[in-house]
Amino acid sequence: MREFMENVIAERLGGKMFGKDTKIYKFEKIKRAKRAAMEANPGKELIDLGVGEPDDMADMSIVKVLQEEATKKENRFYADNGIQEFKDAAAEYMKKRFGVDIDPVKEVNHAIGSKPALAMIPFCLINPGDIALMTVPGYPVTGTITKYLGGDVYNLPLTKENSFLPDLDSIPEDIRKRAKILYLNYPNNPTGVLAPKEFFEKVVKFAKENNIAVIHDAAYIELTYGERQPSFLEVEGAKEVGVEIHSLSKSYNMTGWRMAFVCGNELLVQAFATVKDNNDSGQFIPIQKAAAYALRHPELIDNVREKYQRRLNALANVLKDLGFYVNEPKGTFYLYFEIPKGTKSGRTFNSAEEFCDYLIREKLISSVPWDDAGHYLRFTVTFEAKDLDDEKRIIDEVAKRLSEEKYIF
Repeated sequence: MREFMENVIAERLGGKMFGKDTKIYKFEKIKRAKRAAMEANPGKELIDLGVGEPDDMADMSIVKVLQEEATKKENRFYADNGIQEFKDAAAEYMKKRFGVDIDPVKEVNHAIGSKPALAMIPFCLINPGDIALMTVPGYPVTGTITKYLGGDVYNLPLTKENSFLPDLDSIPEDIRKRAKILYLNYPNNPTGVLAPKEFFEKVVKFAKENNIAVIHDAAYIELTYGERQPSFLEVEGAKEVGVEIHSLSKSYNMTGWRMAFVCGNELLVQAFATVKDNNDSGQFIPIQKAAAYALRHPELIDNVREKYQRRLNALANVLKDLGFYVNEPKGTFYLYFEIPKGTKSGRTFNSAEEFCDYLIREKLISSVPWDDAGHYLRFTVTFEAKDLDDEKRIIDEVAKRLSEEKYIF
């Protein structure tokens, strides 16, 4: 049975070699290390600072709207490219939060989460041989689908020296000529940094000069601390060259609800809607109605933002006290920091994967390694805690376990 299907599986997935790749990807390595650490330390708590999803559920006022709308017979139908009520709420949200005018009929469309949106957009733009410019480290979905479509990916490293912004001037002319997509994500996962409006102005100029569409993934745009992250669409001319994707997952604790929207350039939104119409039949209408309610009540984000800021500051202080260099947390719920060269007890670390494995097995602290542009680790503060006392206990325990070693930087 396997032999038959091996002959027809697409080459983009490996063809006959699909499922035979012996390479172990980093997230599978993390899972294995966690299992081994728990087996070797029965009864000891493993502190998971790797899971990048909200630890709380959506506000009960949002849940109540879902409950009420789910009882209505008229909401049982396919939503196709979305109900107008949600599009109206999305346009109102963009105006209220960012001062951006969005036509609720022509310039916005819902998506079943931002991940499917990022996967569908290459179908609108990429022909074989075209290039997607992808920031690394980062969320790879748009680049993966670009490759599936016969395109290529050109990586733009995010480095401390360049304030974790891509160096657009470094892109060779032959790459610029073939590029069709520039993917950006600010506040950035995993670095946690914000992009200034001046950078977006440069992006618009770059996009116009090189005929490249900009896709700005704004999944964390509401999770900022002390500074505001501008919308890409606030910049003059941005709507001519791109779209922005907003998600309710992180800021409203609605990860599993799968609700997002794409807004901006009318033609690209239209193209996205066409591709989407051939991929799904729309999100469940009661979820869209609950999401519309959420967008009209951004004050619900305040407590979420306050919690993450408190945890980020506390965990950042722990790392700084131990000698780690950590940027002041500005956005997202991540801390991104360089790994040590080793420990004074004689351990050496040649990659973030090695340090991540060490922390899991020796300290029972799980994280996510990034070796794309330097050797960095990402901690998340979305760990589950019963209350403020439990939150403090977990952070104190992280400090205790890490302080058992002296690190060399």
